[in-house]
Amino acid sequence: MSTPTTIGIIGAGAIGQAFAKQLVRAGINVILSNSRGPASLADTVKQLGGLARAGTVQQAAEADVVFLSVGWGAAESVLRGLNLDGRILIDATNPVLMPGLRKAELGGRTSTHVLSGWAKGARVVKAYNTLLSQVLASDPEEGGGRRVVWVSGNDAEAKAVVLQLTERIRFAGIDLGGLDVGGALQQFPGGVLPAINLVQLG
Repeated sequence: MSTPTTIGIIGAGAIGQAFAKQLVRAGINVILSNSRGPASLADTVKQLGGLARAGTVQQAAEADVVFLSVGWGAAESVLRGLNLDGRILIDATNPVLMPGLRKAELGGRTSTHVLSGWAKGARVVKAYNTLLSQVLASDPEEGGGRRVVWVSGNDAEAKAVVLQLTERIRFAGIDLGGLDVGGALQQFPGGVLPAINLVQLG
């Protein structure tokens, strides 16, 4: 499967906008969406440039690859309302509930396993949840190297597409394997990798 030409982003907060910025910079089309509708994103897509457009959540979900960056409390209702069968879904969420940044109850599972149950038929890949938004928005090339993005998933082809996409936008994608191990390492809170800003040299 080739690198996607259009990415749909569901959730236009700081992480969604930071990812959109990197995609547009790399020449990739973006459909940015949120719960308030396309009109609320007019200024944001104007700042991002001509490759970005505002759309509904449903329109974003019809893109080649879908990037989810909504709050955990909204994730289930958003996903259960979409048909993502066969689509690659990048899970950039963290199981944190507001107020108070409380960890969601996951029943001993990783958040991505829980989320996969809500996104019926989607090919879920965990990525882009460990970097702070200002770091994700900054130049991926730093100090003679490229900033690291961790990637894990159980679908080998879907994971390969996300790794290719990560390379295209100039980050260094590192494959952590499946969701049982990789997803646990990436999870915030609980994993050891969130908020660690590493640069791969060479």
